[in-house]
Amino acid sequence: MRRRQFITLVGGTAVAWPFAGYAQQSAMPVIGFLRSNAPEDTPELLTAFREGLKDTGFAEGQNVIIEYRFANNQNERLPTLAADLVRRQVAVIFAPATPVALAAKAATKIIPIVFEVGVDPVALGLVASLSRPGGNVTGVTHTNTSITPKRLELLHEFIPNAKTMALLVNPAEPTVAEPTAKEARAAARTLGLELHVVTASTERDFDAIFAKLTQLRAGGLVTGGGPFFLARQKQLGELSLHHAMPAVSETRDFAVAGGLMSYGADIRNAYRLSGIYTGQVLKGDKPADLPVQQATKVELYINLKTAKALGITVPLPLSGRADELIE
Repeated sequence: MRRRQFITLVGGTAVAWPFAGYAQQSAMPVIGFLRSNAPEDTPELLTAFREGLKDTGFAEGQNVIIEYRFANNQNERLPTLAADLVRRQVAVIFAPATPVALAAKAATKIIPIVFEVGVDPVALGLVASLSRPGGNVTGVTHTNTSITPKRLELLHEFIPNAKTMALLVNPAEPTVAEPTAKEARAAARTLGLELHVVTASTERDFDAIFAKLTQLRAGGLVTGGGPFFLARQKQLGELSLHHAMPAVSETRDFAVAGGLMSYGADIRNAYRLSGIYTGQVLKGDKPADLPVQQATKVELYINLKTAKALGITVPLPLSGRADELIE
């Protein structure tokens, strides 16, 4: 019970929305939408971004054009795609996820950039400060990387007798994987747990990962953040249930698909806020004057059916804190 409430790929790179001849529609501003995922990944987030734009009076195809660039989970392509948007002189670049934001920032110091990241944008060098970003970059930050230790703590509450845990990270996203692993190791030491860090950067790695978890005798799995895992929450949830592995990840989709629980920021809301900021930039606001927004709300979802299948009793304090108990 809940308590709180494609795009078609063209040539593997550019996506054009279904209206022709936009180059002649010079009156319309153009947004460069740069993403590390594939076009079909997490379409609900694109919808949320458009909702934010609509809140500021912009509707795609009516008074704004969106130029899409997708790296298809090949982050090494991001600099080339970002440079292409710069050559096309788009009015603003939306850059969700850390590797995308870094590629966009490296590509231009003039075109405004709105990011959406789960790490500290100041430490990353994207902005000078949260209150006064400076330069041509601002955006929205959330807590999904920094709350990985909390996910480990929650999993430990569920299975206190397990002394060995595993953390899954994507080595192709080092700006996310490295701080996530560092913070998780520190949390594991505090909790008296042995933590194994396992890696996956393609879907082909998943079956081998779960087999390795059995060899390591891991009592539970924490999935790290990043766009690659974000787009595969359902698959990871199904695999964790299939392999009888108690696991926690970042979105509700993971828990609904069979994962034991999810704990993370509301990414959809972060995209909506990013859409609002993008609209404000189109209206003339300067990124330097727009403070970085912090999407601090986190949500906890617990799958009671999975807990029962795994023989796990849900601690009463956790069930009371859950945003939704999935039955």
